[in-house]
Parts: sequence; structure tokens; C-alpha cells
Amino acid sequence: MSITTMASSANSLNRAPKVTIDFWLIKLMAVTVGETAADYLAVNLGFGLTTTSLIMTAVLVVALALQFAQKRYVPWAYWLAVVLISIVGTLITDNLTDNLGVALETSTAWFMVALVVTFVIWYGHEGTLSIHTIYTTPREAFYWLAILFTFSLGTAAGDLLAEQFELGYFTTGLIFAGAIAAITCAYLLGLNNILAFWLAYIFTRPLGACFGDLLSQPVDYGGLGFGTIVTSFMFLGAIAVIIVYMTIMQGDEAMIDADS
Repeated sequence: MSITTMASSANSLNRAPKVTIDFWLIKLMAVTVGETAADYLAVNLGFGLTTTSLIMTAVLVVALALQFAQKRYVPWAYWLAVVLISIVGTLITDNLTDNLGVALETSTAWFMVALVVTFVIWYGHEGTLSIHTIYTTPREAFYWLAILFTFSLGTAAGDLLAEQFELGYFTTGLIFAGAIAAITCAYLLGLNNILAFWLAYIFTRPLGACFGDLLSQPVDYGGLGFGTIVTSFMFLGAIAVIIVYMTIMQGDEAMIDADS
């Protein structure tokens, strides 16, 4: 078997997508939906944080079961799990803040520690943190746990700066956009690609959350007043279109590999 064939076989078994512009675009929109959909369900529909959290956690468990059952990257299953884990990650932070009275500084620090511990255990168990080798159940479990903590951490950090420190959604979004730009420059100058990926992944969460709040929150609260319904469905529609595109492209790539 040639090296090219072996690499192609390994890629076909990977349960996470390639890191491309499409990946970052849909990820940013997914975290935006996570912020606005959580608010829509808990506030606009009147379910409340506790009921919304229980419902969405149950739905997430089903989605993750579907994702784990695929044994390879399937766009609709993977991104469904990302959108739902984004919503649940947001709800975890909101519950800690609103229902349990945990300070945003504390939750930000706690989730940061939890994420680092996850990475340490993951690396100690598997010897890598690369998302290009998610082809075993333990690696995928570590992967999704890390993603959950990045969403909760990003929500806490974004709310801390935008609301508690009163910087506003737009200014906070610019801060995190600047952080991502700095990480990108560092990557181009030689920063380890795995470290660069996870740092960017963490910071896109609060960036998306600030963007979602900026669009959905009333003007009196520093937003543009589009509301959670319009914002959520607008981005869900865009995500659906990109997923269809990804699915078509994945099929085309499979046909090319089969012919080569």
C-alpha cells in the first residue's frame, strides 16, 4: 500500500472534518446559534433555564450517540452535535451564573482549568491532541468533552467582558477577533498547529457569542434588535446550506479517491 493510499485511508476514518475556511465559517455560525437559541428557548418560549437545559441535554445525548455511531466524518451528524453542544455549553454557564450565583470570574477560571485538565488527560492517554486522528472512541470522547468546555469557557469569558466589565458586545467581539488574528499570525510564524487550532477554537466561541448578542439583543442593551428568533433561524439556514455543500464535496472527493 502506498503512502498516499494509507494517508487517504486514515483521513476517511477520521471523525472530525478537515480544518478549512468552511470549517471556521460554520463553526462561528454554530456558536452564534448556540448563544441566541439558548436565549430563545429559555426566555422567549418561557421554558426557563432549568427546563431548557434538561431538554437540550437530552437532545444532545441523542445527537452524540448518532455522531459516535458514524465511525467517520459525516457532515450533518457532526455539525448537528456542534450546534447542540454549543447550546448546552451556553446553558451550563448561564445556569451557574443565574441559578447558582457563581461569579463569571469563577466560572471562567473553573472552565479554563477543566479544559486544561481534559487536554492533559487526553494527551497522557492518547499521546496526541490532533483533531486529524480522531478515529477511536476514547479520542472522540476526549474531543467532544474538550469542545463542551471551550463553549462554556467562551460563554463565561464573553459575558465577563461584555456585561460585567461593561465593554459591550461590539468592543468585546473586536477584542476576541484581535486575539484570533494574533493567533493566526503566530501560526504563520511557526506556532504549533495543534496549539494554534485549540486557541483559535476557544476564542471563536466568545466571538460568535458577542456577534449573536449584538444582532439579537435590544438596542437599549447595546444590540441591534433583530431578536433571537430572526438571528437563530438566519444562521441555522446558512449552516444548513454549508452542510449540504460539504456533503456534496465529500461525495465528490470519495469518487475521486475511488477512481485514483
